[in-house]
Amino acid sequence: MQKKHLVLAAAVLLCAAVVFSAGCVDNGTSGDRVEILYSAPGTMAQLLDSEAVDAVITWQPFVAGIEESGVGKVVSYSEDLPPAGKWEGHTCCVFGANSNALANPEVAADVTALMILGNEYITENPDKSAALIADWLFANGELTYGDVKVDSLDVMKASIPTILFSGEVTDAWITSNEDFVKSQRDLGLVTGKLANTNSEETEALLFDFSAYDAAQDILASGKFLDPKTAVQEISIGYLPSDHDGPLFVLLKDWKFFKDNYNTYLKPVSEKVGKIDKAELYVNGKKVCDVKLIEGSAGPQLMTLLQQNQIQYAVAGTPPFVSAIDKASSAVDIKILAPIMMNGSGLLVADDAPADDWDSFVAWIKERSAEGKPVVIADPQLGSIQDVQLKAALDSAGIGYSTKSA
Repeated sequence: MQKKHLVLAAAVLLCAAVVFSAGCVDNGTSGDRVEILYSAPGTMAQLLDSEAVDAVITWQPFVAGIEESGVGKVVSYSEDLPPAGKWEGHTCCVFGANSNALANPEVAADVTALMILGNEYITENPDKSAALIADWLFANGELTYGDVKVDSLDVMKASIPTILFSGEVTDAWITSNEDFVKSQRDLGLVTGKLANTNSEETEALLFDFSAYDAAQDILASGKFLDPKTAVQEISIGYLPSDHDGPLFVLLKDWKFFKDNYNTYLKPVSEKVGKIDKAELYVNGKKVCDVKLIEGSAGPQLMTLLQQNQIQYAVAGTPPFVSAIDKASSAVDIKILAPIMMNGSGLLVADDAPADDWDSFVAWIKERSAEGKPVVIADPQLGSIQDVQLKAALDSAGIGYSTKSA
């Protein structure tokens, strides 16, 4: 595909210039090296197209957007990055709650069961789910990359199949979370409650599977739980990403869940785009009002959980780990279940001489020999993508330095 050029905003160019001029922090001693540039995912397409960077690692739907716009191509999806087999089914986004939510165990179990059913819906109806998620996130509009417009439905159809939508708690998933905590310790980012825990202690701090276990019983029996204590309202926080798709399809196709399970989230008003008010029905009866709160980032949702402004949240594993590690609030936060796994990718410019990890490594070595190290945009120090990229580079014996403003 011929590369399509973007018209870059002056602000993006200025941002790139500031970051690139900030200097390096050296890591590793290999003669083969790359430079890692910490960058906001929303700027990565422009950075890649302008040749300010040579590669990017990011999450969906940014991966699909870069591909569909013709700016870049995938070298490796996150689950395929080396070391071989390490990242299969890796943790990414989870469904969590605070202690106030868990004080009403029936509602917590019912909502958790619905989230699991939302995952199953996407797996069984990927194209319809792509349309519903494009509706929620983009109101079915086009996505603009400079002067290139991309159909949001095309982006969702490309993105959804690369995400493992699963609400199943497995030993491998638990281990993936524990491995992530260890990586945060190595980076000096986990310094509180999780700083010196063993596996059993880490699990006790991170997870509460009581709602998940009850949800499994609900799904096995087909009978949802009527709350023993009246609840007037719950609030669910989420982020504007297709990773949160199970929540979106529950609301966008609520009649499906009503017809099949008689327990559902019914929007107060049906409309194109995002929904902010709904009602929870359990066994055909209204239980409570539901507010849907869009967050700007995972840490913001953790703050809202601790302040009890929301009781449930869909967010990445890193903010949950950080919030639990640093918690000083009387309101506890727990991860209840996965919401999805995998869902990230490493991309290069569409005309770059690399099509897979091995050819990417060969390109890095060639550029290093020329004294022109490959520059890779990376979302954030300590992000899942950052941890995976550095592990892959380490496995190939490639050193790296980082740039920050």
